[in-house]
Amino acid sequence: MATTEKDVISKAKEVAQTLEEKVEKGIEVAKETFANVASHLPFANLARKGSDTFVIEVDLPGVDKKDIELIVEDNILTVKAVRKMKNEVKKDDYYLCESNFGLISRSFVLPEGIDKEKIDAKYEDGRLIITLEKEESRKAKKLSIK
Repeated sequence: MATTEKDVISKAKEVAQTLEEKVEKGIEVAKETFANVASHLPFANLARKGSDTFVIEVDLPGVDKKDIELIVEDNILTVKAVRKMKNEVKKDDYYLCESNFGLISRSFVLPEGIDKEKIDAKYEDGRLIITLEKEESRKAKKLSIK
């Protein structure tokens, strides 16, 4: 049985259709994966306060203060936390439980000249506020004119 040009074209279209479907499925899986990764990256605001101080605010809703860890290594500040959220709804005719457990982490490259001994952090209402100061030798100085 000989293969005709029509058969080859039909088979090529079938392969192209299958390939297109697989690519679309791959894109959907990638989107879901990135959404999952993004859900473990806390939002952060960075601000400069004056010429010698920087503030980083990291949103960590549902995280207990004891489950937060700050690490400074070389010029990288890393915030790690464990989120343990459980949302339960108990009704007479149904029970719903949604849990969100996992490690969340965010790293920041520290600006040049930050005094690592003077990094201050406080946690209030689901927000971690980190204050960074420049080293004394790098702080702006007012000079008097003679």
